[in-house]
Amino acid sequence: MTSVLYDAPGPKAKRRNVIFSVAFIALLALLVWWLWQVMDDKGQLEWALWKPFAEGEAWTTYLLPGLGNTLKAAALAMVIALPLGAIFGIARLSDHRWVRVPAGAVVEFFRAIPVLLLMLFANELYARSTDVSSDARPLYAVVTGLVLYNASVLAEVVRAGILALPKGQTEAAQAIGLRKGQTMSTILLPQAVTVMLPAIVSQLVVIVKDTALGGALLGFSELVSARGTLAANYANVIPSFIVVAIIFIVLNFALTSFAGWLEARLRRSKRGTGTVLGAEQVEELNAAEVGGTHGTRAGGAV
Repeated sequence: MTSVLYDAPGPKAKRRNVIFSVAFIALLALLVWWLWQVMDDKGQLEWALWKPFAEGEAWTTYLLPGLGNTLKAAALAMVIALPLGAIFGIARLSDHRWVRVPAGAVVEFFRAIPVLLLMLFANELYARSTDVSSDARPLYAVVTGLVLYNASVLAEVVRAGILALPKGQTEAAQAIGLRKGQTMSTILLPQAVTVMLPAIVSQLVVIVKDTALGGALLGFSELVSARGTLAANYANVIPSFIVVAIIFIVLNFALTSFAGWLEARLRRSKRGTGTVLGAEQVEELNAAEVGGTHGTRAGGAV
C-alpha cells in the first residue's frame, strides 16, 4: 500500500527487510542463549531457587500483598491526577490572565521537581504537620508525590491535545452561539480525549512503575519492597527480580492493551453510522417522498 507518507517497498527493500529481520532474530536468540548459560553456570536455574514461586506461600505472604499495595497507590494516584490534570490543562487555556498565569505556575513548578523529592517532602509534611499514623504515612506520601507530578504532566497533555484540534471546531461552535465552557465540554474535550489517550496511557504506566520509589526510600510495602523481603527469606535474589519484572510487564501490557481497545472503540463510535439501504428500500423512500410532495401540492391547490 502506497500513500503520501509511505512507499511500498520494492524487491530490493523486501529482501533487505527479510535479512535484517533474520539477523535480529538470530542475535536475540544468541543473547537469550548466553543469558541462559550464564545463569546456569552461576546456579541461578536450580529448582530450589524457583520452587517458592510454585508454592502458594511466596505469593500469599509476599508478592500478592505487595502487588495489592502497588495497585492501590497507582489507582488512587490515577483517580486524583486525571481530573486534576484536566482542570489545570483547561485553566491554562483560559482567556482570563488571573486563571491562566497561576495555573501555569503550578504546572511548571511541580513538573520540574523529581517525583521522588515530592514523595520525601510529602512524607515529612505528614510526619510534622498532620496526625496521619506512621503505618499509613508511606501510602499517603507516595500518592501525594505521584498526584502532584503526574497531574502537572497530564495538564500539559490535555492542553496539547485541545490545541491540536482544528480551529474550525471552535469557530463552528461560536457560530451557533455556544459559550466557551459549552464549547470545551461538548465539542473540544470529547474529541481531544482520543488524541490524548496514547500519552495519557504512557503516563499511567509511569505511575504504576513509580510506586516502587516509595518502597525504596519510604518503607512503602509495594511489590518491589515485598520482593526484597521474599529474597531475604528464600535467598533467591535473581529469580525474585525476574518474577517481579514479569509481573510488571504483564500489568503494564494489560493496561496498554485496554487503552488500545478503548481508543479503537472511541474512534469507531465517532465514525458515521449510516445504514446501507437496498434498492427496494430506496424505491419505497422515493415513492413516499414523491407521494408526500404531490399530496402537499394538491392540498395547496385545494
